[in-house]
Amino acid sequence: MTTPLRLGIAGLGTVGVGVVKIVRQKANLLAARTGRPVVITAVSARSKDKDRGVNLNDYAWEDDPVALAKRDDVDVFVELMGGHDGAAKDATEAAIAAGKDVVTANKALLALHGQELAEAAEANDRVIRFEAAVAGGIPVIKSLTEGLAGNEIQRVMGVMNGTCNYILTRMQDAGLPYEEVFAEADALGYLEADPNLDVGGIDAGHKLALLSSIAFGTKVAFDGVELEGIQRISIEDIHQAAELGFRIKLLGVAQLTGRGLEQRMSPCLVPADSPLGQLKGGTNMVVIEGDAVEQVVLRGPGAGEGPTASAVMGDICDIARGLRISTFGVPAETLEVAKSAHSISPAPYYLRMELLDRPGALAKVATALGESGISIDRMRQSQHEGSEAPVLIVTHKTQRDALDTAIDAMKATGVLAQDPVALRIESV
Repeated sequence: MTTPLRLGIAGLGTVGVGVVKIVRQKANLLAARTGRPVVITAVSARSKDKDRGVNLNDYAWEDDPVALAKRDDVDVFVELMGGHDGAAKDATEAAIAAGKDVVTANKALLALHGQELAEAAEANDRVIRFEAAVAGGIPVIKSLTEGLAGNEIQRVMGVMNGTCNYILTRMQDAGLPYEEVFAEADALGYLEADPNLDVGGIDAGHKLALLSSIAFGTKVAFDGVELEGIQRISIEDIHQAAELGFRIKLLGVAQLTGRGLEQRMSPCLVPADSPLGQLKGGTNMVVIEGDAVEQVVLRGPGAGEGPTASAVMGDICDIARGLRISTFGVPAETLEVAKSAHSISPAPYYLRMELLDRPGALAKVATALGESGISIDRMRQSQHEGSEAPVLIVTHKTQRDALDTAIDAMKATGVLAQDPVALRIESV
């Protein structure tokens, strides 16, 4: 009989339970597709007595995930605990040292420690697979490392946080303010325990850093990701963007230029009729541009028990088949340190501001833009009551550094009631 692949699962939350269900319910299918049985031998979680809706009596229990990682009857350590340090990191390091392959859904762990973990795994002839760490059920890692391996990747971009996309599309569809939709998302359980991981762009930034490494052969550089969250997006921005023919998305973009690696995760305007513009709810989308394939669009559920467990099982099945791929697509020791480039690519920008209703206020704003080399494509001043006048400006293409200089000059004039909202208009 063919030797089974034996799993040790650390973390029995939503995703861990989803993996257990697939292994239990689809044993024959997994064996047929991989050529060997896939079984669970041991599990670990914070509480042994919690009712998780699945039968765990057939598996050995370990209170300590490090002990689970070292067990002789475990071939693949499946890390589904989360967190970039502590138990997740310790257990993953222990698994590699004990000669185990690792499958993880932990983007934070790999975004911050991926290089050292990949080098340790490859030195020990082990693999780390992490399809579930980026874009849930979408096979974007596999697409980059395998299906598009013959391409030089030119750009990777996408919507990679379902919670932010839910908030922005809900504001759009229901005409609700950010604060109300945020509270709604929180009540539905969509937000992380620390909501800033979602709405601040950090979660999506981790994912972008991992995709950049694979796409461009560079060491993971999360500290090089320019992060801007969606907290300042108002219902007014949603309406104004729609009138201009755009939708607002928290968009990640990575590209390698002659000046360095540009990585940014920020709210942007995208054409309403584009695939990204039409993306609704908690769905994710990743767009990959290669020199041979041109553009590939991958769309699917970005979170949840089934989609994420599906991605975990895809990695497990590849290991069961004997497929061995370097963590980031090429040997970790060959990855280069990329120079971070700050928003080099020029683009038009959307500017919304509140001006104090004083003579010459608008002229001072226009002067600040002109002196920074920025020309105005269109401008609109809305009717208002009171002492603050809402103004919308769309610029011609410029660089973000020039725009920041202009905004600083505007602030110095004393005509701004508050800091402007500045959103890049992205070409997709």
